[in-house]
Amino acid sequence: MTKIQLHLFRQVLQAVLIIVGSLVMVALLAQGLSRTDVILENRQSALTYFYIVMLGSPQVIALLLPLALFVAGVWSLNRIHKDSEIVVAQAAGMTRWQVASPVMRLAVVCMLAHMSVNLWVQPMSQRAMREAVADARADLAAALFRAGQFTSNGERLTFYARDQVGGELRGVLISDMTDPDYPTDILARSAALVTVDGHPTLLLRDALSQQLDANQQLSVLEFDQYMFDLTDFMKEDSELVLKASDKFLFELLFVDRRNYFENKEADSFLAEANARLTSPLLNIVMALLAIFAVLGGDFSRQGYSKRIGIATSGAIFVLVVHLALQSAAADDPQLNIALWAVPVLTSLMLGWIYFGRGARIGRKQRIAPPPPGYIPGARA
Repeated sequence: MTKIQLHLFRQVLQAVLIIVGSLVMVALLAQGLSRTDVILENRQSALTYFYIVMLGSPQVIALLLPLALFVAGVWSLNRIHKDSEIVVAQAAGMTRWQVASPVMRLAVVCMLAHMSVNLWVQPMSQRAMREAVADARADLAAALFRAGQFTSNGERLTFYARDQVGGELRGVLISDMTDPDYPTDILARSAALVTVDGHPTLLLRDALSQQLDANQQLSVLEFDQYMFDLTDFMKEDSELVLKASDKFLFELLFVDRRNYFENKEADSFLAEANARLTSPLLNIVMALLAIFAVLGGDFSRQGYSKRIGIATSGAIFVLVVHLALQSAAADDPQLNIALWAVPVLTSLMLGWIYFGRGARIGRKQRIAPPPPGYIPGARA
Protein backbone atom coordinates (compact mmCIF):
# COMPACT_ATOMS: atom_id res chain seq x y z
CA MET A 1 0.00 0.00 0.00
CA THR A 2 1.08 3.58 -0.68
CA LYS A 3 1.39 6.07 2.16
CA ILE A 4 -2.02 7.59 1.52
CA GLN A 5 -3.62 4.13 1.32
CA LEU A 6 -1.93 3.18 4.59
CA HIS A 7 -3.23 6.41 6.13
CA LEU A 8 -6.78 5.59 5.01
CA PHE A 9 -6.43 2.03 6.32
CA ARG A 10 -5.33 3.23 9.75
CA GLN A 11 -8.15 5.76 9.96
CA VAL A 12 -10.82 3.17 9.21
CA LEU A 13 -9.16 0.53 11.45
CA GLN A 14 -9.10 2.89 14.43
CA ALA A 15 -12.76 3.69 13.92
CA VAL A 16 -13.67 0.00 13.65
CA LEU A 17 -11.84 -0.86 16.89
CA ILE A 18 -13.48 2.02 18.78
CA ILE A 19 -16.98 1.27 17.52
CA VAL A 20 -16.68 -2.50 17.96
CA GLY A 21 -15.39 -2.01 21.50
CA SER A 22 -18.22 0.39 22.36
CA LEU A 23 -20.96 -1.79 20.88
CA VAL A 24 -19.57 -4.92 22.52
CA MET A 25 -19.45 -3.24 25.93
CA VAL A 26 -23.09 -2.14 25.59
CA ALA A 27 -24.15 -5.61 24.41
CA LEU A 28 -22.24 -7.32 27.22
CA LEU A 29 -23.87 -5.00 29.75
CA ALA A 30 -27.30 -5.96 28.41
CA GLN A 31 -26.35 -9.63 28.39
CA GLY A 32 -24.95 -9.38 31.90
CA LEU A 33 -28.28 -8.13 33.23
CA SER A 34 -29.88 -11.39 32.11
CA ARG A 35 -27.23 -13.36 34.02
CA THR A 36 -27.78 -11.73 37.39
CA ASP A 37 -29.70 -14.83 38.47
CA VAL A 38 -26.34 -16.61 38.68
CA ILE A 39 -25.51 -14.42 41.69
CA LEU A 40 -28.96 -13.73 43.10
CA GLU A 41 -30.38 -17.25 42.89
CA ASN A 42 -27.23 -19.35 43.13
CA ARG A 43 -25.09 -17.08 45.33
CA GLN A 44 -22.05 -17.23 43.09
CA SER A 45 -19.11 -14.86 43.30
CA ALA A 46 -18.73 -11.75 41.16
CA LEU A 47 -15.73 -13.41 39.48
CA THR A 48 -17.97 -16.26 38.26
CA TYR A 49 -20.51 -13.73 37.03
CA PHE A 50 -17.97 -11.74 34.97
CA TYR A 51 -16.41 -14.96 33.68
CA ILE A 52 -19.78 -16.13 32.33
CA VAL A 53 -20.52 -12.72 30.80
CA MET A 54 -17.12 -12.51 29.07
CA LEU A 55 -17.57 -15.97 27.58
CA GLY A 56 -20.53 -14.56 25.67
CA SER A 57 -18.43 -11.81 24.03
CA PRO A 58 -17.31 -13.82 20.93
CA GLN A 59 -20.90 -14.34 19.84
CA VAL A 60 -21.64 -10.64 20.40
CA ILE A 61 -18.54 -9.60 18.43
CA ALA A 62 -19.49 -11.86 15.52
CA LEU A 63 -22.99 -10.38 15.45
CA LEU A 64 -21.91 -6.73 15.62
CA LEU A 65 -18.71 -6.75 13.53
CA PRO A 66 -20.34 -6.16 10.09
CA LEU A 67 -22.48 -3.32 11.44
CA ALA A 68 -19.47 -1.78 13.19
CA LEU A 69 -17.45 -1.97 9.96
CA PHE A 70 -20.20 -0.11 8.09
CA VAL A 71 -20.49 2.63 10.72
CA ALA A 72 -16.71 3.00 10.98
CA GLY A 73 -16.31 3.07 7.20
CA VAL A 74 -18.95 5.77 6.72
CA TRP A 75 -17.69 7.89 9.62
CA SER A 76 -13.99 7.77 8.69
CA LEU A 77 -14.46 8.11 4.91
CA ASN A 78 -16.86 11.02 5.39
CA ARG A 79 -14.39 12.84 7.64
CA ILE A 80 -11.49 12.20 5.29
CA HIS A 81 -13.54 13.24 2.26
CA LYS A 82 -14.61 16.50 3.90
CA ASP A 83 -10.95 17.30 4.56
CA SER A 84 -10.39 16.95 0.79
CA GLU A 85 -7.91 14.09 1.26
CA ILE A 86 -9.87 11.88 -1.13
CA VAL A 87 -10.01 14.68 -3.72
CA VAL A 88 -6.25 15.13 -3.50
CA ALA A 89 -5.72 11.39 -3.91
CA GLN A 90 -7.94 11.30 -7.00
CA ALA A 91 -6.25 14.39 -8.42
CA ALA A 92 -2.91 12.60 -7.98
CA GLY A 93 -4.13 9.90 -10.37
CA MET A 94 -5.47 7.27 -7.96
CA THR A 95 -8.29 5.18 -9.39
CA ARG A 96 -11.52 4.39 -7.58
CA TRP A 97 -10.22 0.96 -6.62
CA GLN A 98 -6.97 2.39 -5.24
CA VAL A 99 -8.94 4.86 -3.10
CA ALA A 100 -11.36 2.20 -1.85
CA SER A 101 -8.84 -0.63 -1.49
CA PRO A 102 -7.86 0.17 2.17
CA VAL A 103 -11.50 -0.25 3.21
CA MET A 104 -11.85 -3.45 1.17
CA ARG A 105 -8.63 -4.88 2.63
CA LEU A 106 -9.88 -4.16 6.13
CA ALA A 107 -13.17 -5.83 5.18
CA VAL A 108 -11.26 -8.97 4.18
CA VAL A 109 -9.39 -8.92 7.51
CA CYS A 110 -12.70 -8.55 9.37
CA MET A 111 -14.19 -11.37 7.29
CA LEU A 112 -11.35 -13.74 8.20
CA ALA A 113 -11.56 -12.75 11.88
CA HIS A 114 -15.34 -13.20 11.77
CA MET A 115 -14.93 -16.63 10.20
CA SER A 116 -12.43 -17.68 12.88
CA VAL A 117 -14.80 -16.59 15.64
CA ASN A 118 -17.73 -18.42 14.03
CA LEU A 119 -15.90 -21.69 13.44
CA TRP A 120 -13.69 -22.02 16.52
CA VAL A 121 -13.86 -19.30 19.17
CA GLN A 122 -17.65 -19.07 19.56
CA PRO A 123 -18.32 -22.84 19.99
CA MET A 124 -15.54 -23.14 22.58
CA SER A 125 -16.69 -20.09 24.56
CA GLN A 126 -20.36 -21.08 24.37
CA ARG A 127 -19.59 -24.57 25.69
CA ALA A 128 -17.49 -23.16 28.50
CA MET A 129 -20.23 -20.66 29.36
CA ARG A 130 -22.96 -23.32 29.38
CA GLU A 131 -20.83 -25.58 31.57
CA ALA A 132 -20.07 -22.70 33.96
CA VAL A 133 -23.78 -21.83 34.24
CA ALA A 134 -24.67 -25.50 34.76
CA ASP A 135 -22.01 -25.84 37.46
CA ALA A 136 -23.26 -22.70 39.18
CA ARG A 137 -26.85 -23.94 39.19
CA ALA A 138 -25.79 -27.40 40.31
CA ASP A 139 -23.83 -26.03 43.26
CA LEU A 140 -25.99 -27.34 46.10
CA ALA A 141 -24.00 -25.45 48.69
CA ALA A 142 -25.15 -22.21 47.04
CA ALA A 143 -28.59 -23.36 45.89
CA LEU A 144 -29.80 -25.01 49.11
CA PHE A 145 -27.86 -23.67 52.04
CA ARG A 146 -29.34 -20.24 52.65
CA ALA A 147 -29.42 -19.37 56.29
CA GLY A 148 -32.81 -18.28 57.56
CA GLN A 149 -34.70 -19.41 54.42
CA PHE A 150 -36.63 -22.49 53.37
CA THR A 151 -35.23 -23.73 50.06
CA SER A 152 -36.12 -26.75 47.97
CA ASN A 153 -34.77 -28.86 45.13
CA GLY A 154 -37.93 -29.62 43.19
CA GLU A 155 -40.54 -31.44 45.29
CA ARG A 156 -38.20 -34.00 46.82
CA LEU A 157 -36.04 -32.04 49.23
CA THR A 158 -36.72 -29.06 51.49
CA PHE A 159 -33.92 -27.55 53.53
CA TYR A 160 -33.69 -24.99 56.31
CA ALA A 161 -30.82 -23.69 58.44
CA ARG A 162 -31.19 -21.15 61.25
CA ASP A 163 -27.82 -19.50 60.62
CA GLN A 164 -24.34 -20.11 59.24
CA VAL A 165 -21.05 -19.64 61.08
CA GLY A 166 -18.07 -19.97 58.78
CA GLY A 167 -18.54 -23.22 56.85
CA GLU A 168 -20.88 -24.74 59.45
CA LEU A 169 -24.68 -24.56 59.47
CA ARG A 170 -26.64 -24.36 62.75
CA GLY A 171 -30.18 -25.52 63.45
CA VAL A 172 -30.72 -27.68 60.37
CA LEU A 173 -34.03 -29.13 59.16
CA ILE A 174 -34.29 -31.50 56.16
CA SER A 175 -37.53 -32.85 54.72
CA ASP A 176 -36.87 -35.75 52.32
CA MET A 177 -39.87 -36.59 50.07
CA THR A 178 -38.02 -39.01 47.76
CA ASP A 179 -40.53 -41.67 48.79
CA PRO A 180 -43.90 -39.88 49.18
CA ASP A 181 -45.36 -42.81 51.13
CA TYR A 182 -42.59 -42.71 53.74
CA PRO A 183 -41.37 -39.11 54.10
CA THR A 184 -38.43 -38.46 56.38
CA ASP A 185 -37.73 -35.40 58.51
CA ILE A 186 -34.25 -34.85 59.92
CA LEU A 187 -33.28 -32.36 62.61
CA ALA A 188 -29.64 -31.62 63.40
CA ARG A 189 -27.78 -29.28 65.71
CA SER A 190 -25.16 -28.52 63.02
CA ALA A 191 -24.13 -29.63 59.55
CA ALA A 192 -21.25 -29.27 57.08
CA LEU A 193 -20.90 -30.08 53.37
CA VAL A 194 -18.19 -32.68 52.71
CA THR A 195 -17.18 -35.01 49.87
CA VAL A 196 -17.21 -38.76 50.43
CA ASP A 197 -15.82 -40.94 47.60
CA GLY A 198 -16.41 -38.10 45.17
CA HIS A 199 -20.07 -37.67 46.21
CA PRO A 200 -21.41 -34.48 47.83
CA THR A 201 -22.55 -35.38 51.33
CA LEU A 202 -24.05 -33.41 54.20
CA LEU A 203 -22.47 -34.36 57.54
CA LEU A 204 -25.13 -33.91 60.24
CA ARG A 205 -24.15 -33.79 63.92
CA ASP A 206 -26.49 -34.59 66.84
CA ALA A 207 -29.20 -35.58 64.34
CA LEU A 208 -32.74 -36.80 64.93
CA SER A 209 -34.55 -38.71 62.14
CA GLN A 210 -38.34 -39.10 62.11
CA GLN A 211 -40.17 -41.37 59.64
CA LEU A 212 -43.58 -43.03 59.34
CA ASP A 213 -43.32 -46.81 58.91
CA ALA A 214 -45.68 -49.19 57.07
CA ASN A 215 -48.04 -49.19 60.07
CA GLN A 216 -48.17 -45.39 60.08
CA GLN A 217 -46.23 -45.40 63.35
CA LEU A 218 -43.66 -42.70 63.94
CA SER A 219 -40.13 -44.07 64.01
CA VAL A 220 -37.53 -41.89 65.73
CA LEU A 221 -33.77 -42.44 65.48
CA GLU A 222 -30.97 -40.45 67.06
CA PHE A 223 -27.44 -40.14 65.63
CA ASP A 224 -24.26 -38.52 66.83
CA GLN A 225 -23.29 -38.18 63.15
CA TYR A 226 -25.38 -38.84 60.07
CA MET A 227 -24.25 -38.83 56.44
CA PHE A 228 -26.94 -37.48 54.11
CA ASP A 229 -25.95 -38.24 50.48
CA LEU A 230 -26.90 -35.48 48.03
CA THR A 231 -25.94 -37.31 44.84
CA ASP A 232 -29.49 -38.29 43.88
CA PHE A 233 -30.61 -34.70 44.07
CA MET A 234 -28.01 -33.58 41.50
CA LYS A 235 -29.00 -35.96 38.70
CA GLU A 236 -31.35 -33.42 37.13
CA ASP A 237 -28.42 -31.15 36.22
CA SER A 238 -25.89 -33.87 35.41
CA GLU A 239 -26.58 -33.99 31.67
CA LEU A 240 -25.60 -30.96 29.63
CA VAL A 241 -27.47 -30.57 26.33
CA LEU A 242 -25.54 -28.56 23.73
CA LYS A 243 -27.48 -26.17 21.52
CA ALA A 244 -26.71 -25.30 17.90
CA SER A 245 -24.60 -22.29 18.93
CA ASP A 246 -22.41 -24.57 21.08
CA LYS A 247 -21.47 -27.01 18.32
CA PHE A 248 -18.53 -26.93 15.93
CA LEU A 249 -19.10 -26.86 12.18
CA PHE A 250 -18.53 -30.57 11.59
CA GLU A 251 -21.00 -31.39 14.39
CA LEU A 252 -23.61 -29.23 12.69
CA LEU A 253 -23.09 -30.78 9.27
CA PHE A 254 -22.71 -34.42 10.32
CA VAL A 255 -25.63 -35.07 12.64
CA ASP A 256 -25.90 -38.29 14.64
CA ARG A 257 -29.13 -39.73 13.25
CA ARG A 258 -29.30 -42.22 16.11
CA ASN A 259 -29.68 -39.34 18.58
CA TYR A 260 -33.35 -38.33 18.80
CA PHE A 261 -32.63 -34.72 19.77
CA GLU A 262 -30.01 -34.16 17.04
CA ASN A 263 -32.14 -35.87 14.40
CA LYS A 264 -35.08 -33.67 15.35
CA GLU A 265 -32.97 -30.49 15.15
CA ALA A 266 -31.04 -31.47 11.99
CA ASP A 267 -32.59 -28.68 9.88
CA SER A 268 -31.82 -26.00 12.46
CA PHE A 269 -28.25 -27.32 12.75
CA LEU A 270 -27.86 -27.05 8.96
CA ALA A 271 -29.20 -23.49 9.02
CA GLU A 272 -26.74 -22.60 11.80
CA ALA A 273 -23.85 -24.07 9.77
CA ASN A 274 -24.75 -22.07 6.66
CA ALA A 275 -25.24 -18.91 8.71
CA ARG A 276 -21.76 -19.25 10.20
CA LEU A 277 -20.23 -19.61 6.75
CA THR A 278 -22.20 -16.78 5.13
CA SER A 279 -22.32 -14.14 7.89
CA PRO A 280 -18.60 -13.25 7.43
CA LEU A 281 -19.43 -12.28 3.81
CA LEU A 282 -21.60 -9.49 5.23
CA ASN A 283 -18.39 -7.63 6.06
CA ILE A 284 -17.72 -7.24 2.33
CA VAL A 285 -21.29 -6.02 1.79
CA MET A 286 -21.03 -3.49 4.62
CA ALA A 287 -17.68 -2.17 3.32
CA LEU A 288 -19.11 -1.71 -0.20
CA LEU A 289 -22.15 0.09 1.22
CA ALA A 290 -19.90 2.44 3.22
CA ILE A 291 -17.82 3.16 0.10
CA PHE A 292 -20.96 3.82 -1.95
CA ALA A 293 -22.38 6.11 0.76
CA VAL A 294 -19.38 8.48 0.71
CA LEU A 295 -17.49 7.91 -2.54
CA GLY A 296 -20.38 6.95 -4.79
CA GLY A 297 -20.87 10.47 -6.17
CA ASP A 298 -19.30 13.87 -6.67
CA PHE A 299 -17.49 15.78 -3.91
CA SER A 300 -19.67 18.04 -1.78
CA ARG A 301 -18.80 20.11 1.28
CA GLN A 302 -22.47 19.99 2.31
CA GLY A 303 -22.16 16.30 3.11
CA TYR A 304 -23.68 13.17 1.68
CA SER A 305 -26.70 12.69 3.93
CA LYS A 306 -28.93 11.36 1.15
CA ARG A 307 -26.51 8.63 0.02
CA ILE A 308 -25.60 7.81 3.63
CA GLY A 309 -29.29 7.46 4.48
CA ILE A 310 -29.85 5.13 1.51
CA ALA A 311 -26.76 3.07 2.40
CA THR A 312 -27.78 2.85 6.07
CA SER A 313 -31.25 1.62 5.12
CA GLY A 314 -29.64 -0.91 2.80
CA ALA A 315 -27.26 -2.13 5.51
CA ILE A 316 -30.06 -2.62 8.04
CA PHE A 317 -32.21 -4.34 5.41
CA VAL A 318 -29.45 -6.80 4.46
CA LEU A 319 -28.72 -7.68 8.10
CA VAL A 320 -32.41 -8.17 8.93
CA VAL A 321 -32.99 -10.29 5.82
CA HIS A 322 -29.99 -12.49 6.64
CA LEU A 323 -31.21 -13.08 10.20
CA ALA A 324 -34.76 -13.75 8.98
CA LEU A 325 -33.51 -16.24 6.40
CA GLN A 326 -31.48 -18.06 9.05
CA SER A 327 -34.57 -18.40 11.22
CA ALA A 328 -36.73 -19.50 8.27
CA ALA A 329 -34.10 -21.99 7.01
CA ALA A 330 -34.46 -23.90 10.28
CA ASP A 331 -37.92 -24.93 9.03
CA ASP A 332 -37.22 -25.00 5.28
CA PRO A 333 -33.68 -26.22 4.36
CA GLN A 334 -34.07 -24.96 0.77
CA LEU A 335 -33.75 -21.39 2.07
CA ASN A 336 -30.10 -22.08 2.92
CA ILE A 337 -29.35 -21.20 -0.72
CA ALA A 338 -30.77 -17.73 -0.07
CA LEU A 339 -28.34 -17.31 2.84
CA TRP A 340 -25.52 -17.51 0.28
CA ALA A 341 -27.33 -15.55 -2.42
CA VAL A 342 -28.00 -12.42 -0.35
CA PRO A 343 -24.37 -11.44 0.49
CA VAL A 344 -22.89 -12.72 -2.80
CA LEU A 345 -25.40 -11.02 -5.14
CA THR A 346 -25.44 -7.81 -3.09
CA SER A 347 -21.63 -7.62 -3.19
CA LEU A 348 -21.57 -8.17 -6.97
CA MET A 349 -24.24 -5.52 -7.52
CA LEU A 350 -22.51 -2.91 -5.34
CA GLY A 351 -19.12 -3.71 -6.89
CA TRP A 352 -20.55 -3.21 -10.38
CA ILE A 353 -22.22 0.09 -9.38
CA TYR A 354 -19.06 1.59 -7.89
CA PHE A 355 -16.13 -0.03 -9.68
CA GLY A 356 -17.76 -0.77 -13.03
CA ARG A 357 -20.48 1.70 -13.95
CA GLY A 358 -19.15 4.44 -11.64
CA ALA A 359 -15.62 4.18 -13.01
CA ARG A 360 -16.83 4.59 -16.60
CA ILE A 361 -18.90 7.64 -15.65
CA GLY A 362 -15.90 9.13 -13.84
CA ARG A 363 -13.67 8.69 -16.90
CA LYS A 364 -16.24 10.39 -19.14
CA GLN A 365 -16.48 13.34 -16.75
CA ARG A 366 -12.69 13.81 -16.73
CA ILE A 367 -12.48 13.96 -20.57
CA ALA A 368 -13.28 17.47 -21.78
CA PRO A 369 -15.63 17.61 -24.81
CA PRO A 370 -14.12 18.93 -28.11
CA PRO A 371 -14.87 22.54 -29.07
CA PRO A 372 -17.61 23.24 -31.64
CA GLY A 373 -16.43 22.81 -35.26
CA TYR A 374 -13.43 20.68 -34.23
CA ILE A 375 -12.27 18.36 -37.06
CA PRO A 376 -9.98 15.49 -36.08
CA GLY A 377 -6.63 15.70 -37.85
CA ALA A 378 -7.13 19.33 -39.02
CA ARG A 379 -4.40 21.90 -38.27
CA ALA A 380 -5.22 25.15 -36.50
